[in-house]
Amino acid sequence: MQRSQAVPGVGTAAPATAPKSDWSTIGKLLPYLWQYRWRVGLALSFMVAAKLANVGVPLLLKQLIDSLSIKPGSTEAMLVLPLGLLLAYGGLRLSTSLFTELRELIFAKATEGTSRSISLQVFRHLHDLSLRFHLERQTGGMTRDIERGTRAVHSLISYSLYSIFPTLVEVALVLGLLSTQFDLWFAGITVAALVLYIAFTVTVTEWRTKFRKTMNELDSVAHSRAIDSLLNYETVKYFNNEDFEARRYDESLEKLRRAQLKSQSTLSMLNTGQQLIIATALVLMLWRATEGVVQGRLSLGDLVMINAFMIQLYIPLNFLGVIYREIKQGLADLEKMFVLLEREREVADKPDAQPLQLRDVAVRFEQVDFAYEPARTILHDVSFQIPAGKKVAVVGPSGSGKSTLARLLYRFYDVGAGRITIDGQEISAVTQASLRQAIGIVPQDTVLFNDTIAYNIAYGRPGASREEVEAAARAAHIHDFIVSLPKCYDTAVGERGLKLSGGEKQRVAIARTLLKNPPILIFDEATSALDSRNERAIQAELEAAAQNKTVLVVAHRLSTVVDAHEILVLEGGRIIERGNHAALLALQGRYAQMWRLQQQGGGSADQ
Repeated sequence: MQRSQAVPGVGTAAPATAPKSDWSTIGKLLPYLWQYRWRVGLALSFMVAAKLANVGVPLLLKQLIDSLSIKPGSTEAMLVLPLGLLLAYGGLRLSTSLFTELRELIFAKATEGTSRSISLQVFRHLHDLSLRFHLERQTGGMTRDIERGTRAVHSLISYSLYSIFPTLVEVALVLGLLSTQFDLWFAGITVAALVLYIAFTVTVTEWRTKFRKTMNELDSVAHSRAIDSLLNYETVKYFNNEDFEARRYDESLEKLRRAQLKSQSTLSMLNTGQQLIIATALVLMLWRATEGVVQGRLSLGDLVMINAFMIQLYIPLNFLGVIYREIKQGLADLEKMFVLLEREREVADKPDAQPLQLRDVAVRFEQVDFAYEPARTILHDVSFQIPAGKKVAVVGPSGSGKSTLARLLYRFYDVGAGRITIDGQEISAVTQASLRQAIGIVPQDTVLFNDTIAYNIAYGRPGASREEVEAAARAAHIHDFIVSLPKCYDTAVGERGLKLSGGEKQRVAIARTLLKNPPILIFDEATSALDSRNERAIQAELEAAAQNKTVLVVAHRLSTVVDAHEILVLEGGRIIERGNHAALLALQGRYAQMWRLQQQGGGSADQ
């Protein structure tokens, strides 16, 4: 057989990529919005209608004021009172709010739907990524990135559709009216102020981005430290390191505080500069309008209309700095989430992968080499077979690669050389879902969901009835313990199952696997956390459950594998001895030495 020289671990680090442009990020977001395109179009129509109504308000206000140019106290005052204009003015005000609310109502489904689609896709993709990624990740920082990315979808859509685009429409309408109804000075002052305002805002905001980025990074670090410390609560208590953890967390908070102060001080500078530009433009516009009224070129209504236009125009511009900064930050946060989505799966199904077809369920490892990192090979030329319906045990010191065999059989990693087959089918050529459906494991370190005992047992086969869950619990000798609890099967197990003892967690894991009832079983020190009496009772149940199944046992206690069809002694990633219990004892080698040590009370195969 020709053996590949590829070594797992090479190229697994995320490659350094050039910073993506904002337009690239927007381009990735657009396909999610495209499915709501008719809602986008309708929302934009309502937005334009709202802006037309908003621009119409100052025009009607001018007409209203000009129509009241009569002498006070005249008997004609009530007769010429422009009721129609008043009603139209109120109608336009109402229309502005009505169209705005309709826009938000129509587009809410698109915003929430887009956010849901992206979040679900990221969640699924994270589960598809390799075990290597999840061993290297920082949970706190990653969840913070996902949380900010989800929020960024809302902020990008709302700021662009509800702020930027409407403001551009209103600016275009106002400039058109100023250019056609008045001299070009009004439009010129407005354009100059807008250009200066936008240039100042963009320049200062770009400069401030590095402070905001630093602040977010420090926030993620502080959050990661807090989460890591809380997850390891017991370890902190064991070593009396509460003050040490508090100091580490406070160091992160102090760095975050300084970054926040710098960000706030630069924000104040930005806001002051913006107000100076707006105030100067308003003074120039009103001076020009007042001069026109004095010279008789403009009416009092024109003066009021120009002032109303400027106020309406500059109010949204007041928030341009905030909006621009939030959009830039939103794009950065969203890009981080898209980077997670673009992370390639180290272990992926082949395009032509077929479901695993089970017949006799025989497992073979053929000349398998494997390394987690290129510089340190874990397994060297490992070959063995687990015949259908038989049990093969692997023993040896810690670090010899025993648990790695289980990970490779589950295809958490691909082998560097050689191959693993089930019924002659190479596991890299079948779908991962069908492969893992055929395997059940009782791991040495059991981690439970922060849910009820019933939920954790039923996780082996979602949809199982309560009777089936209880039957599995009885088989794992944990039913009596569960029913003695105040809430029985509805008892919450706490974060990672910390409310249960090590033995109780392991029995829940055994019940979960028994409920799944797969044709291939892996027992990775399945009874290591149990006392001798419970170990003997559960060992009998495991042997009964393993009848007619193909079983791989990783063991330290040799007494649990004496009945194995074959026992492999693994040391340094190589099989140094193999045979059944009697044959290995007769060999008087490494296995016989471990057996004598355990019989003398030495305890485990590590010795």
